[in-house]
Amino acid sequence: MKWNRFTIKTKTDAEDLVISALADVGVEGVEIQDRQPLTEEDKAQMFVDIMPEGPADDGIAYLSFYLEEDADRKNILKNVKNALEELRSFTDIGDGSIEESWTEDKDWINNWKEYFHQFYVDDILIVPSWEEVKAEDEDKMILHIDPGTAFGTGMHETTQLVIRQLKKYVKKGAEVLDVGTGSGILGIVALKLGAAHVTGTDLDPCAVPAVAENKEANNISDGDFDMLIGNIIDDREVQDQVGYEKYDIVTANILADVLVPLTPVIVHQMKKGAYYITSGILDVKEEVVTDAVRAAGLTLVEVTRQGEWVSVTARKD
Repeated sequence: MKWNRFTIKTKTDAEDLVISALADVGVEGVEIQDRQPLTEEDKAQMFVDIMPEGPADDGIAYLSFYLEEDADRKNILKNVKNALEELRSFTDIGDGSIEESWTEDKDWINNWKEYFHQFYVDDILIVPSWEEVKAEDEDKMILHIDPGTAFGTGMHETTQLVIRQLKKYVKKGAEVLDVGTGSGILGIVALKLGAAHVTGTDLDPCAVPAVAENKEANNISDGDFDMLIGNIIDDREVQDQVGYEKYDIVTANILADVLVPLTPVIVHQMKKGAYYITSGILDVKEEVVTDAVRAAGLTLVEVTRQGEWVSVTARKD
């Protein structure tokens, strides 16, 4: 199916007002393109430590909405133009022009699958749901992982670093806490390695269905892997739900700048002798994390590396 795309040129300061006006006339699902820099909150929820420099903010925003071929485009467009003119009467919306174009219908959610195929992390085989396990691989440790709309396939160096540390430190019957669990891949690896139970936390509600689907794909019982949504760093309710002095292993594949405030909090969730396995750290931030680990009273056990990424493992003595 082809879609009509309508792109409104406006000002970044007027984005919210224009989107609200579009919603009032029945247009929803607006795509935003602008050059506004990411906020610190945005960066904290991403898995990239240093953002590339982008072009300077020019104050211009492009807001696009889509209509099906058989939609009453003439009437809808008339209503949109009237809404823009009404806005213009009391605020500066900039150019306010509307450009029309056509786009093909695409399955945006699933297009990325052509780039994700089964692969090994050492002797662990990670297989997406749309691929079959080869006969010669059936005796391997196999993880069936789909990232869905949450982060984590195991392809990234940071995830692989944590998987290798889990292979070293997970003991049978271990209690594991995974902070920033995403797709649930690290928790599922821990269970496959013999852990008795995993608790995962994440800021993104998309992690809940992603973990649920991956648990089912790997025959993980609901009671073996619990999920909580919230910020364990500053949300006391989440901390209480997670529990104190309870975990043999804590994993956190996040940003170095998030690991710094997380570390002095997470020590209270760890048992004596527990291991804290961190990743998501660019090599230039290694010292920042090792300093945070020591400041929290943990003993640095080892630092492992893959490419420009670093994993820091520490122990609570």
